[in-house]
Amino acid sequence: MKAMRCFSFSSSHGDKSNDTRTTKSTPVHSSPSISIGQDEMKTGSGFTSHDVSDVSTDSSTRTSFTSLTQRPSRNSNNNIRQFTFSELKSATRNFSRALMIGEGGFGCVYRAMLKNTDGSGKKIDTAVKQLGRRGLQGHKEWITEVNVLGFVDHPNLVKLVGYCAEDDERGIQRLLVYEYMPNRSVQDHLSSKAQTPLTWSTRLKIARDAARGLAYLHEEMEFQIIFRDFKSSNILLDENWNAKLSDFGLARLGPSEGLSHVSTAVVGTVGYAAPEYMQTGRLTYKSDVWSYGVFLYELITGRRPLDLNRPKNEQKLLDWVRPHISQDMKKFQLILDPRLNGNFSLKSAQKLAAVANKCLLKQARMRPRMSQVLEMVNQIVEADKMGLEEPLPSLKPITTASDNGCDQRSVREGLKRRLVDPMFGENKWLHCLTGNPKLVRTN
Repeated sequence: MKAMRCFSFSSSHGDKSNDTRTTKSTPVHSSPSISIGQDEMKTGSGFTSHDVSDVSTDSSTRTSFTSLTQRPSRNSNNNIRQFTFSELKSATRNFSRALMIGEGGFGCVYRAMLKNTDGSGKKIDTAVKQLGRRGLQGHKEWITEVNVLGFVDHPNLVKLVGYCAEDDERGIQRLLVYEYMPNRSVQDHLSSKAQTPLTWSTRLKIARDAARGLAYLHEEMEFQIIFRDFKSSNILLDENWNAKLSDFGLARLGPSEGLSHVSTAVVGTVGYAAPEYMQTGRLTYKSDVWSYGVFLYELITGRRPLDLNRPKNEQKLLDWVRPHISQDMKKFQLILDPRLNGNFSLKSAQKLAAVANKCLLKQARMRPRMSQVLEMVNQIVEADKMGLEEPLPSLKPITTASDNGCDQRSVREGLKRRLVDPMFGENKWLHCLTGNPKLVRTN
């Protein structure tokens, strides 16, 4: 459960957002002036799989972020519970170290059995995340996570059981209660310390599950959510090895109707952030698509996006794999995770790499939508199950809620009051000031 960690924060000094929103025809004047080193620009720039045209422009009928109230809104549809601090203190045996299953900069995670509310008297297995008073997740990120997970509902998103928010003589108490995910994070299993590596078929299943989760956030609701911190440590595995996205503290609503992007502070994790976002601070859902492409190469190679313990020419995953991406099987085989011991379909791995390359196209508008990515990955998974070697699927147009004229105003306005973008202070450990952006390692 180490993967249940939240990203950087700053203390709230009011609810004023630092966002700017820009139409396609208007230059950005209020975006951060950010430059980037030449070596950083190399990441992903050499991927040249054939261009994928978007079905529509990046402008979509989406809403924008705005200020939030100090308390999360309760969502009766998802039955999010509000726990008292004493309830969670009792369930964790006064936050006993014997029940601790994860620890990080945000605080600690404990396993706890809590009473179900269905009247059966049964208890449910949960993970209770207690935010440290000096932790790396701030109040606004905490609210954002509660409100995102309280609103969305999908089998490939981790379920939020409830939360605790109490201010008393003991100080601020902020806790989140999730469904328990016994098989930890994908990153844990890709680590060199993992005793049993993930099989190839399990990796393909995880790739499909993660794509489903992102496609839901981007395209399957009447508004768009950009994850903004997609990475292997934020993908958790349940008892049946189903993958679920977690940690939504940095999630953002997509751009408002008629706008192409949201301009905001650069946040994320080293090795995963899209180059155009790092350069300009302009955020679109295509930033998540890039991160997903990086993740596919993690599954293929078993390596982290950035590993400073490796030789210099192998430290950046995308730079290392680029020379091996070709139709030459022997050359491509050199990047495959050796812990697979040859128990995989080489054609299947090549096809998954081809999907990754589409996600890693330097021009964001040429990257596929996640629904298109899901279609390709799904065909690879099915072909692998049957032992077939079919060509990569063609990309087909999709229909979203904005295409079929759904009335989204009430939903957008409701969600506007729920989500917030964190504000970043000068003393915080994620550098998102002007000058060279430096994404800080979180793992």
